[in-house]
Amino acid sequence: MTYTDSLTALADPTRRSLFEAVAAQPMSVSDLAQGRSISRPAVSQHLRVLEQAQLVSATSQGNRRIYALDTRGLEALRDYLDQFWTDALGAYADEVKRRVQPN
Repeated sequence: MTYTDSLTALADPTRRSLFEAVAAQPMSVSDLAQGRSISRPAVSQHLRVLEQAQLVSATSQGNRRIYALDTRGLEALRDYLDQFWTDALGAYADEVKRRVQPN
């Protein structure tokens, strides 16, 4: 998976909300659907996209699937974003040096 898979999966507000809930605490589809205006099948479809992007993983507990955070998709996304942070810090350091050095 690539960072684009993670970004695409998290672009949808419903998926992002489900991802944030699972990141806080592993949950079943029923738990995730409770209190939301979407059906359990819709939650399952969103979780499938998140799972394909390696943002969540599922384990079976009896007849339930429990979804939890999967960091593999986040690692790819973080690597992508870190390059911009490094570039920004480098540009900031260059500007500080330019302003501090006498003309």
